[in-house]
Amino acid sequence: MASSEDNGSSALQRKIIHVDMDAFYASVEQRDNPELRGKPVAVGGSAARGVVAAASYEARVFGVHSAMPSVTAKRKCPDLIFVAPRFEVYRRVSAQIREIFAEHTDLIEPLSLDEAYLDVTVNRQDIPAATMVAEVIRARIKEVTGLNASAGISYCKFLAKMASDLNKPNGQAVITPRQGPDFVAALPVKKFHGVGPATAAKMERLGIITGADLRAKSPDFLRQHFGKSGGWYDRISRGIDNRPVEPHRERKSIGAEDTFPIDIFDLEKARQELALLAAKVWRHCEARGLVGRTVTLKVKYADFQQITRSRTRGNMIMNVTDLLGLGEALLVPLFPTAKGIRLIGVTVSSLEAPGEAPGADGQLPLF
Repeated sequence: MASSEDNGSSALQRKIIHVDMDAFYASVEQRDNPELRGKPVAVGGSAARGVVAAASYEARVFGVHSAMPSVTAKRKCPDLIFVAPRFEVYRRVSAQIREIFAEHTDLIEPLSLDEAYLDVTVNRQDIPAATMVAEVIRARIKEVTGLNASAGISYCKFLAKMASDLNKPNGQAVITPRQGPDFVAALPVKKFHGVGPATAAKMERLGIITGADLRAKSPDFLRQHFGKSGGWYDRISRGIDNRPVEPHRERKSIGAEDTFPIDIFDLEKARQELALLAAKVWRHCEARGLVGRTVTLKVKYADFQQITRSRTRGNMIMNVTDLLGLGEALLVPLFPTAKGIRLIGVTVSSLEAPGEAPGADGQLPLF
């Protein structure tokens, strides 16, 4: 990188950019409908069992966020405007953004419709500094789509991702190799990308509040308490992430799980939690343009016994209702239960692009 972006320790320091569109779905809706501009907008279903897929920044001020039940979102923001999702439009805009990325590099790893990693160590336009590449990309996205993007620039994927959140919306930030270890040391572990609420709570019980606390623990201690992830936590606590940008990474499954602060004994409560997870999983399926055939339910009890149940359909799962229906069919036989449930997870696998799926019509209604 340029002198402001490296420590001179490597002849060819990696230049990684994480580009993240600002409130992507909601921003597209506000762009296409001037009456929504400056107002709190939620993309998703407003029905009793609806879920927010995305929220504008005006809505986020009230605490509205993605994967939140619509009734909760409306309670937090009574003036919230619900808009039905238009994934065909979001995919079209995402393709425009991908073309802009490709003007600079072939090393593009999409994470969803609205974010991606780019390795611009060697870039087509021979721009010397990754910060300059990010500025050019963001300006080009604004010119072509009318939308704002934020970017994080660093020497590894983990820190590029963290940097992209520092100056949102419509900004960018760089974390240099010199800054990386100190940045991680000062960061609360609950803000680490990839550390969910349950893991953050477990770390807190072990006296790990910041990256510095994490770094102070031995690799053996971290592996003992976090299994295979322990080695990863040890490396990122030191600002080390050697994962390459993978342009052709194949996604084999998409899942989500949640550990509850209080064990669940009631079927209806379990159904509510499953509905939230199903909505989250389907949102990621939509974002990646994938549909699936197999649903797997994971349940962990209070005594840490873990079970999984799966069901495969003859035709593809084409909407969140199908996904939730299969999940509930696997969940209901587990009740009544004498021991509480501490974790529920749901996964979709046997993934295909909708155009490749037998019997698929290419339309993927979320709600």
